[in-house]
Amino acid sequence: MKLVHENLDKGSCGSIVLIPEESEDMWHAYNLIAEGDQVRSSTIRKVQNESATGSSTSSRVRTILTIAVESIDFDTHAQVLRLKGRNIEENQFVKMGAYHTLDLELNRKFTLTKSLWDTIDLNRLEMACDVTKSADVAAVIMQDGLAHVCLITSSMTLVRSKIDVTIPRKRKGNVQQHEKGLAKFYDSVMQSILRHVNFDVVKCILIASPGFVKDQFYEYMFQQAVKTDNKVLLENKGKFMLVHSSSGFKHSLKEILQDPAVVAKMSDTKAAGEVKALEQFYTTLQCEPSKAFYGKKHVTKAADAQAIDTLLISDNLFRCKDVATRKEYVQLVDSVYDFGGEVKIFSSLHMSGEQLAQLTGVAAILRFPMPEIEDSEGEQSDTDSD
Repeated sequence: MKLVHENLDKGSCGSIVLIPEESEDMWHAYNLIAEGDQVRSSTIRKVQNESATGSSTSSRVRTILTIAVESIDFDTHAQVLRLKGRNIEENQFVKMGAYHTLDLELNRKFTLTKSLWDTIDLNRLEMACDVTKSADVAAVIMQDGLAHVCLITSSMTLVRSKIDVTIPRKRKGNVQQHEKGLAKFYDSVMQSILRHVNFDVVKCILIASPGFVKDQFYEYMFQQAVKTDNKVLLENKGKFMLVHSSSGFKHSLKEILQDPAVVAKMSDTKAAGEVKALEQFYTTLQCEPSKAFYGKKHVTKAADAQAIDTLLISDNLFRCKDVATRKEYVQLVDSVYDFGGEVKIFSSLHMSGEQLAQLTGVAAILRFPMPEIEDSEGEQSDTDSD
């Protein structure tokens, strides 16, 4: 998503001008636009023209309209967002208050104005416009003295760093210079990975090279990680995958991404964290039921006690028509963040999101058991029966 212009503050009215550039951007736009928002974009309107003789002709004209959104429909196959609402700005072709449907499409600029930008909206906007937030696969393509550190999104590959180091050749009886040069090269690549790869987002890091370069680098990197007690690398060791490439140049990435083993590893990486969190919730619910709750009432009680370690919430809940209800869910997310908890927002179009929807769309794994939440429910049902 390309951010053209921004004029907004957290918690106040403001507008942004955006251009969706890829299919995933339409999903972000669907999550950003809510009923009651104002959207301005170019559109085609059928106009009736009456001549002096009384005959009428109709023509289609392109014009720019601003509507107050009343309904939102997302066509996932055509990747089109249809917004229906009333015209709220003077226009030579459309009367004030007349209904119109705006079609938002890829590469078509639109302006979104909200009376309130909350943290969920601002986080979604940041995720949509910062490509590194959606790049959940990284790749290091290397050969002796040359390496490219890349971030891979669903639609593009970004070269974040190119490392080019001259390594002295091995000479008979003196390999010291060669080993020094190699260590310098490996260290530069390692520092580049640490600088450019966001391990909270990235689920898989491919290291590719011809021959044994990748193996030697991998061994060096984790030897250094142990020596320096680099927790980031040590905790994410399982995310690295070694694969063969024909060279250390960027074009070798194409052959790497077609490797069946890589395809299997990368499949569904975006939702892997959510799937894992949902599995953990079910396991906790089975083994320690007083540490896992679902439903707005129970989860809110746990949040009030600052007990939530991981909050699982469906993005559907932020699209509810009732503004007060949406505010409650936003406050719930904010409170979990404030007290050091983790929040996983599930896509309603993904299987894991559908599973969460069956559990009311909101669930939580707690830091400590809270049997009193279960007890209070039991007491409530007893009172109801009386």
